[in-house]
Amino acid sequence: MEVWYLGGSRRKLGGSHGQSVLVVCYRSISDPAAREKYTKLAIPAVLAGGGRYLARGGVTKTYEAGINQCTVLVEFSSLAQAIATYDSPGYQAAVAVLGNAAERDVRIVEAADD
Repeated sequence: MEVWYLGGSRRKLGGSHGQSVLVVCYRSISDPAAREKYTKLAIPAVLAGGGRYLARGGVTKTYEAGINQCTVLVEFSSLAQAIATYDSPGYQAAVAVLGNAAERDVRIVEAADD
């Protein structure tokens, strides 16, 4: 799986079986202050779970039917690690703080073996 960074550079994920990416797309943010509180809790929880941020921020360019929205990509060494981090008490505390302040599309995608 190849990942394009927001700045336009790219690199291949490690290619190890089970490597996964947490993808979060913000469709809308109704309370930026709540999102900021969420972010302050979410980043340490993701890092503690072994996640590595690949992209965090606004879109620089969209194509085809793309929607210009804030997108976050976090790399994990396994699908189980990504799921455990999302389900962890630390990350779920961040999600609770966010509440209804944002509408998000959250997915965990397993990387393809090359």
